[in-house]
Amino acid sequence: MMTTQFEFRPMRRKHQQLSEEECIDILNNATSGTLALLGDGGYPYSLPISFVYADGKIFFHSALKGHKIDAIRSCDKASFSVIQKDEVKPKEYTTYFRSVICFGHIHILDNDEDKMKTVRLLGNRYNPNDEEALVAEIHKSFKAMCMIELDIEHMTGKEAIELMRMRK
Repeated sequence: MMTTQFEFRPMRRKHQQLSEEECIDILNNATSGTLALLGDGGYPYSLPISFVYADGKIFFHSALKGHKIDAIRSCDKASFSVIQKDEVKPKEYTTYFRSVICFGHIHILDNDEDKMKTVRLLGNRYNPNDEEALVAEIHKSFKAMCMIELDIEHMTGKEAIELMRMRK
C-alpha cells in the first residue's frame, strides 16, 4: 500500500476489525465490488464492477469513454468496497456480514505493457486455464478498452460481532 499524508479515521468498533491478511483474502475471493468516485456535479458515482487484486492494488477494466472515465480524470481519489458475506437474520434483527473497504488514488494505465499485464491478470481471474480464449478476447478488445489501477492507501475490514464470537 502506498503512503499518504492524510490520516484516515480509525475504525470505531475495533474489536470487529479484520486483519490485513483477512482483508486481502476477501479481495482475492470476491467476484465483484462497488467502486465509488466523485461524479458529475459533485455527486457521488458508485458502480458495481469486476476487479482483480494484486500487490496492494486493485485493477478494473473499462470502455475508453463514459461517466467512470470522466470521473477518474476529474478526481483521482476513490474508494472500493466488497461484501463477502451478507446473511440477514430477521429474528435477531441483525445481519451477519463481512466486508472490506479500500481508499486510494485511481488512474488509467497509459502504458500498453502495463495494460496488457493487468488485463491478463483480470482475464485469468475470471476465466482461468483458457489461454486461447483469453488471447482471442484481448486481441478483439484491447484497443477499445482501458485498464484502471487503484493504489490502496488505506484498507479496513469488518465483520459482525456474532461472526467474531463464532470464530473464538
